[in-house]
Amino acid sequence: MSRRPFIVAIDGPAGAGKSTVSRILARRLGFALVDTGAIYRCVALQAAREGIPLDDDLRLGRLLERIHIGFRMVEGENHAILEGKDVSAEIRTPEVSMGASAVSSRPVVRQGLLDLQRRLALEAPAGAILEGRDIGTVVFPDADAKFFLEASPDVRARRRYEELFQRGTESTLETVLGEQTKRDHDDATRAVAPLRPAEDATRVDSTALPLSEVVQGLEAVIRARLARRAS
Repeated sequence: MSRRPFIVAIDGPAGAGKSTVSRILARRLGFALVDTGAIYRCVALQAAREGIPLDDDLRLGRLLERIHIGFRMVEGENHAILEGKDVSAEIRTPEVSMGASAVSSRPVVRQGLLDLQRRLALEAPAGAILEGRDIGTVVFPDADAKFFLEASPDVRARRRYEELFQRGTESTLETVLGEQTKRDHDDATRAVAPLRPAEDATRVDSTALPLSEVVQGLEAVIRARLARRAS
């Protein structure tokens, strides 16, 4: 029986650096990248397109039965594909971000997407990096390596504001911080799969750490465990 791909779980709140770190690690390690946050964003976007209220469990459940979500690596960047079209930019708006937080609190959505997240990872030839909020606690509690990235609220809000600015999205730092505070509260207090570090996760505070140090630290742990697995 063939051994399953090496699974890396990277969890943490918005703005902690998960997406950037995961993307770089996937490229350096030759692993697939599964952005679970983007999956929830795609669900929120499609629900909005179809006029489905984000608390309508019946219609959300039916949507999950037919929605098509995947990823495509283009020039080192992970692109989200919804119904055959690239929606990478569209799912990063503040409106979709809040929508993703809302649908992620619905048990029907979280349960319905579990199989998709696991399948995308297990189909990877060598290994997969999954980033989100409940990878190490729910999606892959037996992941080969688990990390929880965090940073101060002000730093995370600043990063998000700069990201929106670069994309040409009008906002203010105060607005971004306010939306982030609400999302943090919603993610941490939802009844199903709340945001929290797995007990065996390595916690990394990126508030004052350069990106290179965060990546190198995680990569060292992963490569050491890969070596042990191969021995």
